[in-house]
Amino acid sequence: MVVAEPTVSGGGRTLFRARAATLVSLASGMAGTLVLPAVGLAREPDAWRVASGAVGIAAFALVLAVALYAAVTPGPAGGLRRRLRYAYAGVTVLSVPLVAPVAGDAWPTWAWLGAAVVGGVPLLAPFRLVVPVALVAVAVSVAVAGATGPSVGRSLLVTGVLGLGIAAVNGFQVWFWRLLVQAEQGRAAQARLVAAQERLRFAADVHDLLGHHLTVIALKAELAARLAPDDPERAGREAAEAQRLAATALTELRRTVHGYRRVDLAEQLTAVGEVLRSSGVRCTVVPPAGELPPEAATQLAAVLREAGTNVLRHSRAGWCRIEISQEEDVARMTVTNDGVTVPAAPDRHSHGLRGLADRLAVAGGQLHTRCADGVFTVEATVPTAA
Repeated sequence: MVVAEPTVSGGGRTLFRARAATLVSLASGMAGTLVLPAVGLAREPDAWRVASGAVGIAAFALVLAVALYAAVTPGPAGGLRRRLRYAYAGVTVLSVPLVAPVAGDAWPTWAWLGAAVVGGVPLLAPFRLVVPVALVAVAVSVAVAGATGPSVGRSLLVTGVLGLGIAAVNGFQVWFWRLLVQAEQGRAAQARLVAAQERLRFAADVHDLLGHHLTVIALKAELAARLAPDDPERAGREAAEAQRLAATALTELRRTVHGYRRVDLAEQLTAVGEVLRSSGVRCTVVPPAGELPPEAATQLAAVLREAGTNVLRHSRAGWCRIEISQEEDVARMTVTNDGVTVPAAPDRHSHGLRGLADRLAVAGGQLHTRCADGVFTVEATVPTAA
């Protein structure tokens, strides 16, 4: 059965390799099964039968190739899958009059093609349909053998036993590919859940912070409005108190948001390292010897997030090294990875490295990038002196 693959940015390197390996393995096995029907073409003396047999085998091979690609390709539409199944069934039926007469009693040509038909079922349909298809293919193979002369027992053995064996191998590979896709879907869902939980936590903190203040401010404003006609002096005091509460709430809100923006650099190093490793990138992290000043740590954390994102989005990295050091009054972070052919342009949805360079310049720091021999390096420096 064709399965949908999640579109997860970056997590695709490991999945890309698994997909390529699965596709090569499936294609190699099925190509081997088509060599044996082609042997019958070499043993057929009639040129017209050779031509018709070649057309039948080629048509089946073409549909089979599309089915192979679709089996390990992310999310083909349901309509496409149905059309592929109809095409598969159509070329199979067409192959009977075209291929069955080839080689006569010298070679069970259609029996070998029937084995390929049975073996290809798991690429397009649930594995439970393999046995019914195998029974129909065996019946056709026996009928063809009885009409054209090949050994009935041999045809039965080739189409039934070999076909089921090929289907079992293909079914296992497709099943294992589905497991990999589901694991990647689970990882992406977990990442979305963590982000959602963080948003909920932030919303809860803001609610707890502002809820009480806003309630009291609303009551004070309502009281001031009621007192204004009869007791302007007290109404003014209540309005002033509401103003003071609003200013306090605003100060606390800014302090809360500021606390969220000042991330822990050590936590960021751990998180980026884990994300890269989970995406199949060998990641080495060398943290600073001591604790960096908060402002320097905040600036480097922003660069680290952008650099880690670039590794996942704009390269096929096999390894990445992140190193942070402190030299006198300067903190230096270097992020190096392979798998880059052309330096990536800044992401239009983010500030990118160019925007970070401007940000560091305001803080007295610098950001440099270079690409050589497929290795991309980001180097950021920020002052640590007060």
